[in-house]
Amino acid sequence: MLFGHKEKELLTVCRTDVDDPLASYSPHAFELDGFTWPSVEHYFNAMRYVDPAYVEKIRQSASPQDAAKLGKSWWQKKRKDWDQVKVTMMTRATYIKCRTYPEIAQLLLDSGDIAISEVSQYDYFWGVGRDLRGKNAYGQMLMDIRDKLREESA
Repeated sequence: MLFGHKEKELLTVCRTDVDDPLASYSPHAFELDGFTWPSVEHYFNAMRYVDPAYVEKIRQSASPQDAAKLGKSWWQKKRKDWDQVKVTMMTRATYIKCRTYPEIAQLLLDSGDIAISEVSQYDYFWGVGRDLRGKNAYGQMLMDIRDKLREESA
């Protein structure tokens, strides 16, 4: 059991799986804040930083993996409020991706009311972590977006 749900009542997502349309690494470009972003991961990592040139470098990076690597830069100045806004940034980008690609929104809606879990063994914030005690912020965010999409289609 995970989060009080039987495993068959659980949708698992791996944020770094480029083949999973619900993942932040999936190559689904979208428009947000006046720019085209190659993936949610590009947008999310770019939003950490205050230097427009570095933000652009992340946006132009060749892959979500490259964007994530650039997003771990310790020498670039990060936003002071990053810890307070990171979930909002991930949510904005993922929601816009769903609105841009109706088939991804439908995938979320088709999951009904089952729990969604990000299954990273090493990420205890976005995922459940190795011992399943992580926050699962990514899974919760997808469930929140699913609820919003459901409200909009009602």
